Amino acid sequence: MESWVTPISGGARGRGADDTAFSFLSKGWREVRDSASADLRLMRARADSLRTLADRELEHLLASASASAPLAAPPPPFAAGAPIAELEFVRTQIQPKISELRRQYASREPELRRRVLERWVPPRGATRARVDLSGITAIRNAIVSEAGSADRWRPAAWNGEEDAEEEKEWEVVRMIRGGLKELERRSQSSELLGGFRGTGDLVEKFKSSLKPFNMESDEYKDVPPLYLTEILANLVRQSGPFLDQLGVRRDLCDKLVETLHSKQNHSLSADTSLLGNDNSVDELDLRIASVLRSTGYHADDGFWSEPPKYEVAGNKRHIAVVTTASLPWMTGTAVNPLFRAAYLAKSAKQDVTLVVPWLCKSDQELVYPNSMTFSSPEEQETYIRNWLEERLGFESNFKISFYPGKFSKERRSILPAGDTSQFISSGVADIAILEEPEHLNWYHHGKRWTDKFNHVVGIVHTNYLEYIKREKNGALQAFLVKHINNWVTRAYCDKVLRLSAATQDLPKSIVCNVHGVNPKFLQIGDKLTADMESGQQSFSKGAYFLGKMVWAKGYRELVDLLAKHRSDLEGFKLDVYGSGEDSQEVHSTARKLDLNLNFFKGRDHADDSLHRYKVFINPSISDVLCTATAEALAMGKFVVCAEHPSNEFFMSFPNCLTYKTSDEFVARVKEAMARDPQPLTPEQRFNLSWEAATERFMEYSDLDRILNDNSNPRPVEGKTRRTSQPSLSSAVDSGLAFAHRCLTASEVLRLATGAIPGTRDYDEQHRADMGLLPPQVQHPVYGW
Repeated sequence: MESWVTPISGGARGRGADDTAFSFLSKGWREVRDSASADLRLMRARADSLRTLADRELEHLLASASASAPLAAPPPPFAAGAPIAELEFVRTQIQPKISELRRQYASREPELRRRVLERWVPPRGATRARVDLSGITAIRNAIVSEAGSADRWRPAAWNGEEDAEEEKEWEVVRMIRGGLKELERRSQSSELLGGFRGTGDLVEKFKSSLKPFNMESDEYKDVPPLYLTEILANLVRQSGPFLDQLGVRRDLCDKLVETLHSKQNHSLSADTSLLGNDNSVDELDLRIASVLRSTGYHADDGFWSEPPKYEVAGNKRHIAVVTTASLPWMTGTAVNPLFRAAYLAKSAKQDVTLVVPWLCKSDQELVYPNSMTFSSPEEQETYIRNWLEERLGFESNFKISFYPGKFSKERRSILPAGDTSQFISSGVADIAILEEPEHLNWYHHGKRWTDKFNHVVGIVHTNYLEYIKREKNGALQAFLVKHINNWVTRAYCDKVLRLSAATQDLPKSIVCNVHGVNPKFLQIGDKLTADMESGQQSFSKGAYFLGKMVWAKGYRELVDLLAKHRSDLEGFKLDVYGSGEDSQEVHSTARKLDLNLNFFKGRDHADDSLHRYKVFINPSISDVLCTATAEALAMGKFVVCAEHPSNEFFMSFPNCLTYKTSDEFVARVKEAMARDPQPLTPEQRFNLSWEAATERFMEYSDLDRILNDNSNPRPVEGKTRRTSQPSLSSAVDSGLAFAHRCLTASEVLRLATGAIPGTRDYDEQHRADMGLLPPQVQHPVYGW
């Protein structure tokens, strides 16, 4: 009693504190008691279930044996008593012992529960007002003592007599196991002599039903530990990707592994018997697996080992489209990949996932129009799907996934935060389409795309060199960026598609326009053509320009042309639609030069207010392939643009009027304003569609051949993990990827080259928004 209570002192405040403490301890005690009772009920339910299962299997064994005995062929004279003796052994030895074991467990369960609760009940003399924290110690000791006994996978022993009973019970199980082994040996000998053939199957079934009793496995008890040479062999083999980067031939590594492993000779008959004639399984793997299993440890991957690549099942492939922007930002890298994913998903040959950046709210307010924000990726996904469904004539069937991104004000673009490839599961990492591969990989510090995916295609959207040359020290920056772009695209892509010749000439690249126009624009064009054919006025407005209001998007060229030929274009008015970082400067320059420009806020090109314009003017030479130009042609309008590689695809359309000089610009504008455009032919209309763009993409990216080549799911050169001698080109690409990974690991180098601080991994806000684990958990750092 003295150890449980303490004197009270301090008046009313002391009594209140004691009452609060007692209330807290009482509540904690009730929770512990309830939890213990629930655990005991669960243990009892599991024991009853196991006992019922064993009884049912035993009864089935005896019934099957009795039913099949009369039908068996008469045994030879020297084996006549074998089946009868075996059945008699089961009836007289096994069944009584199991029944006795069940009764003992049933009789002990109430006693076990009572003893546990007795140890946890506080002394009766404790009063409500007099509480001592030593009671907590008593509760803790009771719990620890009971938990210790549970670790032995058997009921707790309370005294020496019960320990003896426990040993006797488990002796029964060992006797049953020994008897079953003898019974199996007898049944096998009787089968060879043509005796009772059904007994062997019954024994196997009964043995499997008793597996829950056998908590120890004798199969791996005598497995010797790994020797030093085996550890070295495994280390060399798992270091394969690193040695590949150093140019070490793969066959030399395999020979070294074989030499080290052959110095130890271990019997793996138990394991290799399960493999049949499959020679692809490495004996070293089996050896390591047996040692790990003997210790109870299991691991899926080694230190440097890579998960297996996506394997084709049922000729179903998977395509991941990874891009650098997302709706509601109305930019080409947000809209075009969205349509590409939708049209690729129309085919039943592949599943498609669109991977887009997720921005925190602070960045969303900077990027998305009208200060639009989303509280979760699911909310933004709903917006994207609704926007797409309004413009497609079919139901889109693709997934949308997000990766962390941050907006760079200096670069006016979104940069990935962390390893983008980790947000695509290895189980579906088959084919990757990297929209703007140089942009995605400038600061990429993660798994190499071509190591994770079977085929990687890059699509170049932006002429970054043209933008950079306009900045301060642009020539030097453009020189560095040019070589970095060559570096990352060669290291991370199997093939690169350039939308036009206006882009940088990159390794493994080919020029092809793989973009189409929104089907809604073709429908607008069809309606305007029908109005024109019926004699109605299709175009009631003059000329306009639409684009993000930054100088590099054609505004500098537009202002210069209109200022130079202001007298030649007297009376010509141009409506300009756009918003952007340079809006105020563009407006003030136009007013200063007294240009006849009317400015409006930016809007969707499919807006009703833009349908009736007849001429679209686009003097930009920084675009790679202007989406707005294609949309204007799809609506049946005239397009006046520069004769430039970025407009080469559009030059075959009769409504595309190009110019080389400023004088020709004036002539083309007057020509367009003086007559009506020609309606699109069916062939021209199809060439602008996403159906045609998808066909071109499948052909020039080699996906058409890859998806149809069922016999070889990985036909791309250099993708086989084990080759006798890798090509020089493959070795160089691997070396470039390794060097890039090493350099991007340095935060100093990242910041010096313009990276956003802290983007090597995603931050806490991204983790909270997307429900991610901390980067330290995703990518733990192990020491030797």
